[in-house]
Amino acid sequence: MQKYQNLKDFDLKGRSVFLRLDFNVPLNTSGKITDDTRILAALPTIEHVLEQTNRVCLASHLGRPKGRRKEEFSLKPVAIRLAELLGREVLLVDDVDKEPIDQVLKQVGHNQILLLENLRFYEGESSNDAFFSENLLKGIDFYINDAFGTIHREHASIVGVPKRLPSDRRGLGFLVEKELKVLSELQRGEAPFTVILGGAKVSDKVGVVLNLLNYCNHLIIGGAMAYSFLKYKGVSVGHSFVEDDKMDLVKFIFKNAEKRNVTITLPVDHVCSESFTEDSDAKVVNIENIPDSYQGMDIGPKTIKLFSNMIEKSKTIFWNGPMGVFEWQAYSKGTMAIAEKVAAGDSFSVVGGGDSVAAVKKLGVEKEFSHISTGGGASLKYLEGSILPGLKVLEV
Repeated sequence: MQKYQNLKDFDLKGRSVFLRLDFNVPLNTSGKITDDTRILAALPTIEHVLEQTNRVCLASHLGRPKGRRKEEFSLKPVAIRLAELLGREVLLVDDVDKEPIDQVLKQVGHNQILLLENLRFYEGESSNDAFFSENLLKGIDFYINDAFGTIHREHASIVGVPKRLPSDRRGLGFLVEKELKVLSELQRGEAPFTVILGGAKVSDKVGVVLNLLNYCNHLIIGGAMAYSFLKYKGVSVGHSFVEDDKMDLVKFIFKNAEKRNVTITLPVDHVCSESFTEDSDAKVVNIENIPDSYQGMDIGPKTIKLFSNMIEKSKTIFWNGPMGVFEWQAYSKGTMAIAEKVAAGDSFSVVGGGDSVAAVKKLGVEKEFSHISTGGGASLKYLEGSILPGLKVLEV
């Protein structure tokens, strides 16, 4: 089993620390933060470091500006929120090329902290450029990664910076440590262990499905990806979204599930529409087959009851992905019902993925879940057994 150093392994008194965090928060059209969960999740790590030193450099990305400076992706709103939460001035370093980190760190006052502007404003971040990594490293003694949501990326701030420091000066923050602990526990979960998967594409989740078949007892599939499984079984799916070129993967998943005695449960009725639009007329098709002129948009009431009965009997649950077009109210009932049912039980429950987490938050039942993962893509990569570059570089 891999070993990593964490914050408590380091004496940071008077030392300079580079904290890679995940402040990739949603903003509205006015540039206001609509959900500060990721900022709040980083506070324990930030505050622990600040107890020992004020020579701290916070770094994150926001959105996908693709190496260009775009005001709508600025971390200015994050700096404002951080200042409120920490009770200290947050100095936003606009350009590390023009304002070397080692020089700026020398000017940081007792009640101040540095935050670098969006790392993805620089082409060197995504390309893991050596020169950019060296720039980020100037004047830095220790490196801490607490950005679980990007730990599967081979970027400069994730890999390039830490690999240039001695192994005894780089480690994990509290959030990443917690994520790894929970996901490891999940793989040893008490039976019956049920995995609930939704979203659009089978191909996006085939790796995690195949790996979780080694641990789970039941696999529930909803969302658009369910229609590929239903079509493989000979069920009419109308003109629902189907990955016709991935039927070999669907077949492979069914065979592996059968080999491991894992049951796969699919929708038995649907909420459908004749057009993929928000204001389209929603129709419940209360049989398995969908009429030719319709497409599936959400799971139906019979399916909600079927899935809910399985959830009720489960001791361990992992949920990733919505049951329908969750962002449109007419097709959000399935996702919301699943969130309510998991929250109502006493199972060890882990949820990850944007829409699933959004449903949980909308219902206000976050505290009813054992863990809400901050990294949808990273969680899946970890659970499928992939090597995560940001973790690999921190191994000791």
